[in-house]
Amino acid sequence: MGDLPNIVLVHGAWADGSCWSPVIERLQVAGFQVRAPQFPLTSLADDVARLRQVLGFQDGPTIVAGHSYGGQIMTALGDEAPNVAGLVYVAAFGLAEGESLGALLAQGPPTPALAHLFTDAHGCSWLSESDFVSHFAADVDSTRARVMYAVQQPLAASAFGAVMGVPAWKSLPSWYLVAAHDEAIPPDAEREFARRMGATTTEIESSHLAMVSHPAEVADLISKAAASVAAGEL
Repeated sequence: MGDLPNIVLVHGAWADGSCWSPVIERLQVAGFQVRAPQFPLTSLADDVARLRQVLGFQDGPTIVAGHSYGGQIMTALGDEAPNVAGLVYVAAFGLAEGESLGALLAQGPPTPALAHLFTDAHGCSWLSESDFVSHFAADVDSTRARVMYAVQQPLAASAFGAVMGVPAWKSLPSWYLVAAHDEAIPPDAEREFARRMGATTTEIESSHLAMVSHPAEVADLISKAAASVAAGEL
């Protein structure tokens, strides 16, 4: 599989790169070169800069897969991502030009996972333990979910107001995994993201943290995206 693209995995808010571990294991067994860097979550600009940093030392075409806010990061690459061959959204935000997370989330009542989101004195937003374990990680083993809550990274509140420029999915082939039981991003919103970007879409019976509770399905979609790009099908 040496001719297949590299894989870079982008974690979202209230998580870190280790959330991809079950997916990384499967992709590595399949022969892929995989990176899952830590993102600072201090601003959208800082997070995009970290992604560009990691993409800069990939040795060939790369598939970028993002979860949740990670979708916002890779979308913000815009049309300046020369070594990116495709995008895989895993229960992720896929905003269009002129949109922001804050405006999108304000269109309806808070989802259960974000019902008690709070911002500290330093401008960082956190999830409560109850919402994280019961809703954000709804179908993850409760012991694992509590560990993930303990190591959550807060998201800078400023990220909610960052307005999207030209989205990367406008010029790159995209795939989308809809989590049918997501309690962080409404599944209908995920379906709409996928529809308007023209993504190759699959839907699974998962909560928001699909890469933790359904790693085989997530790894399979990423592998199929990489194989399609390598075969020149798109």
